[in-house]
Amino acid sequence: MHIELPEKLYYDIGEVARAFDVNTSLIRYWEKEFDILKPKKNAKGNRRFTPKDIENLQLIFHLVKERGYTLEGAKNHLKSSQNSVLSTFEIIQRLESVKAELLKIKEQL
Repeated sequence: MHIELPEKLYYDIGEVARAFDVNTSLIRYWEKEFDILKPKKNAKGNRRFTPKDIENLQLIFHLVKERGYTLEGAKNHLKSSQNSVLSTFEIIQRLESVKAELLKIKEQL
């Protein structure tokens, strides 16, 4: 999944939910379930997601929504093979970026 977010230091939960096309409640739930998600909170308690949090969310989204893992399965997969999951996920992300760029070029022609 290729998400398009503007280049910023922090994203609010609404922006993240729209980018992933999910409800904000799902993101809050994943935050509780997965240790790798640790968004910062401001004085009001609003979540502020960093680009690293977005990468972690993309990885979780990939495992749960695209590959069909259960939450427990995704947690175990992340713990057991962190490096291989990341490298495969990074390759997929790069390929999706290239595909998106090529589709933009095709539309311009």
